[in-house]
Amino acid sequence: MTELGKSSGRPTKDAPANGIHVKGRYRQLTLLGGTMIVDSTEASLVSSLFPLIRQSLGISLGALGILTAASKIVGVFTGPFWIWAAQRYSRKSVLVVATGLWGVWGIAAGFSQNFTQLLVFYTVLAAGYAAAGPIITEILGDLFSSSSRGRAVGVLYGTVSLVGAVIGPLKGQLAGVDEGWRWGLWGIGVFNVVLGIALLVWFHDPGRGAAEQQLADLDRNTREAHSKLTWDKAFSLLRIRSLNILLVSRLLSGHLLVITYGVVFLVDVQGFSTQKAALVLLPFGVGYFLGTLLGGAALDRLTRRSPRYGPVAILQGAQFAFAAVAFLSTQFSYDSILVYSVLFAALGATQGINPSVNRPMVMAITPPELRGPAFVLYGSIAEAVAWAGFSLGAGFLADALGLQVVFLWVLVVLMLVNGLFLTLLYRPYAADTARVQRELDTRRRDALASPEV
Repeated sequence: MTELGKSSGRPTKDAPANGIHVKGRYRQLTLLGGTMIVDSTEASLVSSLFPLIRQSLGISLGALGILTAASKIVGVFTGPFWIWAAQRYSRKSVLVVATGLWGVWGIAAGFSQNFTQLLVFYTVLAAGYAAAGPIITEILGDLFSSSSRGRAVGVLYGTVSLVGAVIGPLKGQLAGVDEGWRWGLWGIGVFNVVLGIALLVWFHDPGRGAAEQQLADLDRNTREAHSKLTWDKAFSLLRIRSLNILLVSRLLSGHLLVITYGVVFLVDVQGFSTQKAALVLLPFGVGYFLGTLLGGAALDRLTRRSPRYGPVAILQGAQFAFAAVAFLSTQFSYDSILVYSVLFAALGATQGINPSVNRPMVMAITPPELRGPAFVLYGSIAEAVAWAGFSLGAGFLADALGLQVVFLWVLVVLMLVNGLFLTLLYRPYAADTARVQRELDTRRRDALASPEV
């Protein structure tokens, strides 16, 4: 017979206002954050140093769209596979392999002698990194309760962006090194493998549902037994109205284009050198970091005060704010890189609000076992399709119409449409979050009534 609350590393209850505290959660968050930092740095290296790659391999701007699109589309297929593997084996083993040791493909990409080789190696690299987003975000929901998820997601994504911002200008300085983009891929690839070994040694998975108020005093085996993922449960995601609206909103998220083409825009349209243009990555990352912290804190506060309207209002406002800043940043010319640094910091802040709000919202409308598949739909599929479509289309349209025109329609007009569309989320979001809480209450009663508990 299993005793409640006797599993090692079990969650503990503090004052009700503080929610559930999972033992060692910040240590685990640090490991997960380190993995995301390395993954995102390697994934963004190609876009930030593309002017060098274009010169080295003799390719056009459209090739950047192909690279970005391929790296995102492959996640549509491999994301669900990694979630299946995490259910079949363990989330830890998948992270060790797919987001750690997989860095060997980044090393291989550094040896590419032509565009075809770079495309193949970079796409295979991205196939592994598709596991990071859904699995790490799912685990974060098991480390932190609903009362602190906004801040936790903000710290995670904000720190990843901040460190990436510090590394960004350093990556830009590789422009002064012969074949510097190759050295960047080799170095990050090696460090990625080291992080994989660190995960193997020190990471501890708290188990699904560890931070839920209703399930916290159940041992891990009991929680896992009542959180089995089935095909029926997986397909039930499509019946969650709030999730469907969030998925469509993700497809309208034109701000993703800034990460891919921001440096290229400053080089090709505004005439800055690659080294100087890359300097805006630091203020962008700092702004993104502050935006995630602000968004997370605002989410936790407004969720307590207005759970029905607060999260949706923050998410909607972020889209409108980004569109306004993007218009000022891309449709006017400024001579100083300092002006662009300030504007890109504001772009980063308004964009950074999104992950610290939308990720906890997805967690709130799904039970623990469905969060991984939900984030596959949201990140590995919807975001990947949007990112690939925008990147691929922008690459070719920029050659024909100019990158500034593309930015006007995608970063400004489309983001205004996205903000208006999110108005549809107000009514179903409250109903879906209440449904999840009722389901967890029922699950707790069933677990306690089981003769095995």
